[in-house]
Amino acid sequence: MLTSLYYVGFRLGEQQIGLLPNGHVTGVSRPLGYFHVDDIKKSLQALVNEGAEIQQPVKDVGAGRLVAAVKDADGNLIGLLQTA
Repeated sequence: MLTSLYYVGFRLGEQQIGLLPNGHVTGVSRPLGYFHVDDIKKSLQALVNEGAEIQQPVKDVGAGRLVAAVKDADGNLIGLLQTA
């Protein structure tokens, strides 16, 4: 289990499930799956080009991890995760 003031993570093998106690501050107020990507900026731009709205811009959350989130045209939240 990984814990900090802003994140609690549970890991089973390569799968990680995280809880963001203050996620509502960035518009992430419900469960959010993060897709692992090789280039987060390129992936984020591709989603925006298809009509998604940025909910959380690219943010460094430590340990070489970058995250971002968008809301697609149907209102679904999509998370992106890039690890070093």
